[in-house]
Parts: sequence; structure tokens; C-alpha cells
Amino acid sequence: MFKANRLVLAIAAATLTTSVFAAPAGTLATVNGVAIPSSKAELFIKELTARGQKDTPELRAQVKDELIKNEVIYQNALKKDLAKNPEVQMQMDMMKQRILIGADINAFVKANPITDSELRKEYDKIKVNFASKEFKARHILVPTEAEANAIIVDLKKGKKFDELAKAKSMDKGSATNGGDLGWANPNNFVKEFGSALAALPKGKMTDKPVKTQFGFHIIKLDDVREAKGPSFEEAKGELMQQMQAQEVQNYVNELVKKAKID
Repeated sequence: MFKANRLVLAIAAATLTTSVFAAPAGTLATVNGVAIPSSKAELFIKELTARGQKDTPELRAQVKDELIKNEVIYQNALKKDLAKNPEVQMQMDMMKQRILIGADINAFVKANPITDSELRKEYDKIKVNFASKEFKARHILVPTEAEANAIIVDLKKGKKFDELAKAKSMDKGSATNGGDLGWANPNNFVKEFGSALAALPKGKMTDKPVKTQFGFHIIKLDDVREAKGPSFEEAKGELMQQMQAQEVQNYVNELVKKAKID
């Protein structure tokens, strides 16, 4: 109901203004004789659709309604001479500066596009970091070394790791799955745990408790595999953002370097 009312108001306002004033071509509406250009509405529509909204007649009616209201308030502010207020002037100057900064940065990015070959070269440099291993491990976490040693004895006697994890582990998140931690890089764990895990042969467990800030762990390594990093296509978008950001930073640094600053 609210959207429908706004749409009716927008149409009514447009009908009133166009019947009284001869609106120039490319004019969305006129308010007290002042034309609102259609290009302003198109800019708003472009920004909104870039954020995921659909370009619909209803959206256009809402944008028109808002622009008319903005113009009414703007004219009222001018009548009150608010533009002469020192604080308002400072805010207007700051806003103008932000807009021009954004325009300059956008112009630089447009004039200096990152090519696919440059992206590929950067990807080839960083993909060597993907060549690591992932470990599928499980653990049992207990508060004391004595309890951990007792569990190791039970495991060596043939008791099942997953059953002991369910019964005794303080890590309830993994305990319900028999202590399973899933696939992970050892660097994702605290140093003591990760180092002990990386040193284990596949299928083996630690023969001594591993102490960390959380308590004492018995760790078992179930499997090892090569870690698969993102493909070029998967990494392309993020790489583009990173490289553009670096190019912009270099551009700004160069401008500052050339500027005379006292």
C-alpha cells in the first residue's frame, strides 16, 4: 500500500508540474520552475541496479518521487540562506572534494586497466603458495597429562579412537564426530598442535600427549592430500581488486611525491 501511494503521488506531482510548466526535453519534472534532468534519475537508477535492485517502473517512480522531494527541500534550504552557513559550506566543500577524488580515481582506473596477461602473471607468482598439503586428523582433548596418557594406553590396547573421543574429549564440537577435525592445513592450528600433526606418519597417532593452551591432545592422522588452490578464474576477481588497489596507491603516492607541500 505504501509503495502504491508513493507511485500515485509521483504521477500526480509529475502531472501537476508538466501542466503548468513547459518542461525542456530530457526533463524528469519541474519544481517551482526548476527542471530536474532525466539524467539525474538515470544516475540514481544506475547506482541502485549496481547494488542488485531491478530496473522496474515501480523503482523509477520511487526515484522520481525522491528527486522531487529532494528538490523541494533543497529549494526551501536555499530560501533560508542555509548555504551561507559556515559549517554547511565546509560540509559542502568536503563532499565536493570526495566526489572529485572519486572521479579522479575512477578516471585513472579506466585509463589504466589491468590486463588478463598481468592478472595471469600475478596468479602464477602466488599459486606456488597453494602447493601445500592438507591433513585429515582427529583428536581427543583432556585437561591433564595423566588422563591423556591413560587414553593412549587404552588406544594401544585396541580401544577405538572415535569412541574414546566421544566419551572423554573436552572439544565437544569434534567429539560428537569421533574427534574428527576434517581437512585442514597444520598452520590453521596452534603451533604445538600443528607441528605435532605435520610430523605424524599417515595412520599413526601421537605416542605422547601434545600440550597446548587448551589442554592435552592425543592426535591421530587419518589421511593426507595435496591442497588444491583456487583456479585462475576463481581468483581473478579478487586479484583484479588487489592489483587495482595497488595501482591506485602507487598513483596517489606519485601525486603526493610531486606536490609542493610546506
